[in-house]
Formats: sequence, structure tokens, C-alpha cells
Amino acid sequence: MGVEIRFEVDEEQYERLKAIKDKRGYTWKGLMLEGVEALNTDETAE
Repeated sequence: MGVEIRFEVDEEQYERLKAIKDKRGYTWKGLMLEGVEALNTDETAE
């Protein structure tokens, strides 16, 4: 079962994110997952 995530960004943030997404050929989900990978952190750390 999937979970839906929603959040708001302003127009400038949206355009920047969309440009990166389109340039790399990602879906919105793929862009978010790639961002998490780029953080390279222990996801269980507080």
C-alpha cells in the first residue's frame, strides 16, 4: 500500500525542482529519493 506525501513550495522553488527533475528524467518520486540518497545520512539517527 502506498503513502501519499504532499507539501507546498513557492513558484520559484517549483520551477527549480521541475527543471532538475526534467533534465535528469526523474519522476517526482525519483527526484525525492535521489535527494535523500545525496544527503548520505543514517536515516535512523536523530
